[in-house]
Amino acid sequence: MHKLLTIAIPTYNRAKLLDKQLAWLAQAIKGFEDNCEILVSDNCSTDNTQEVIKKWQTTLSNITFNSNKNSQNLGVVKNIMYCLNYTTTKYVWTIGDDDPIQDRAIAYVISKLKQYEDLSLLFLNFSGRNQITGEPVHPPTIVGNRWFDIDSEDGEGDGKTIFEHCFSKSVGAVIFLTATIYRTDLVKRALRNWQDAENNWISLAYLAGYCAANGRVIVTKETYLECVVGVSYWQKEPKSALLMQYKHIPEVILKLEKSGYSKQFCRRMLLQNGKEVNLKVFLGALRRWPMSAIKTVIPFLALVSLCALDVMVSKEFRLAESSEISRSEVRIYKL
Repeated sequence: MHKLLTIAIPTYNRAKLLDKQLAWLAQAIKGFEDNCEILVSDNCSTDNTQEVIKKWQTTLSNITFNSNKNSQNLGVVKNIMYCLNYTTTKYVWTIGDDDPIQDRAIAYVISKLKQYEDLSLLFLNFSGRNQITGEPVHPPTIVGNRWFDIDSEDGEGDGKTIFEHCFSKSVGAVIFLTATIYRTDLVKRALRNWQDAENNWISLAYLAGYCAANGRVIVTKETYLECVVGVSYWQKEPKSALLMQYKHIPEVILKLEKSGYSKQFCRRMLLQNGKEVNLKVFLGALRRWPMSAIKTVIPFLALVSLCALDVMVSKEFRLAESSEISRSEVRIYKL
């Protein structure tokens, strides 16, 4: 019998956290062993990660439990992409090794995957908590500690419209690894269409958008996990802030347009990103890496300028068209 879902965990040098996550999984997956496979991808850890994996492979001998160890540290995104490409089940859920997930989440996910055979994307709603203070956090555009302010439990809404709303409200929500279940064939097709996605830190947004554009989408009303907000993997890279704001986000938006999203939506997102970039990030990078900073920012400024010009021309065209229609109506009335 073909399995329905792969639960994949990319990990690196966090054996204690992995052990805790696998202990949660061993409990939560009971009753769904025939529907699921487990995959752990070790990004060439130097701690006792392999011992933890072997321990749980023995404990969970009644379920398909695959493991991989990269010959070198490929970086977080490439390790995630390995999990997605390796999967052979209909759906794949790639979870963080440290994200708190409710026990009921697996039962909910399996029930929805069985209920809607044409499901292409499932967003599990989540709450946010500051890693240091422990206080609830949420995007500035959303009220309440529920990251997605839209729900589509019945999967009846337009997939593109749902994704556009989620993406425009919070890019962080659609790239939160543990919140997303993809249909495997779609996510693999998306990766074939953009083979350099592994070098973009928010390419998960593109993968989610691609899936949303090609099938039914569910966003849960209730929260099933928690996002502990701290220092993200990309924030540890010296040039990360510059690349994220001025290169990676625009790159993803352009890829979404190629995937079928409207020009109007993508132009609006590019302009929104242009307004939100932090000038201090550029100035700081300019002092440290002048040539690299200039090479990164110039294409960004050119792109945003073209978008602004395009929007202005479109508005003028619509106004002229509207004015012409009004004049035509006056002539008809006089006749």
